[in-house]
Amino acid sequence: MMTPAINLIKKLKIKFTIHQYEHDPHETHFGREAVEKLDPHLGVLPEQVFKTLVISLDGNEKNLAVCVVPVDLQLDLKKTAKAFNQFTYNGKVLHCKKVELVDPNLAQKVTGYLVGGISPLGQKKLLPTLIDISAEKLTSMFVSGGRRGLEIEIAPQELAKILQAQVIEIATDK
Repeated sequence: MMTPAINLIKKLKIKFTIHQYEHDPHETHFGREAVEKLDPHLGVLPEQVFKTLVISLDGNEKNLAVCVVPVDLQLDLKKTAKAFNQFTYNGKVLHCKKVELVDPNLAQKVTGYLVGGISPLGQKKLLPTLIDISAEKLTSMFVSGGRRGLEIEIAPQELAKILQAQVIEIATDK
C-alpha cells in the first residue's frame, strides 16, 4: 500500500487518512468511481474528491504543470492559462498563452503513476501546481493516493503547502 505519495506525507508528518476501495478494472471514470465507492462509508460529496491532471504550457511537452480539480467539474483551459500567467514558480512567472492536457502516456511517464491513480503528491518531480479554489471551502479533500482504489484525505491548506501550489479558480461545470 505504500506509494510515493503516502511516503511523502508520512515523512512530512502531515495529518491524513487513507481510504481504500476495490477498483473495478472495467471502470474508466476513475473520479466518479472514487466518489461512488467512498460515499456509502463516509458521506463523501463529489466536490470533495479531486482529480489530478497533467497539462502542457503552450503545447510544450517539456513545460508541464499539474492541476487539481473536483472530479465533477472540468478544467477550464482559458482560466488555467490565465492563472499560470500570474503564477510565480522558482522565482519566475510562467507566461503562457494556452494550456492543454497531455497524452495519458506522457502523464504516466512524468509522474510515475498510472492514469486513474495519478497523485499530486510524490511525483517524480515537483511540477508547478494549481488547485481549484473550490478546495478552500472544504475542511478535507480527497486526492489519489498513487494507485487506483487508493485515496488520501487531507486538509486543502496542507496539500497546497506541500505542493507549493496556487489556489485559484480553474474549473468549470460545463
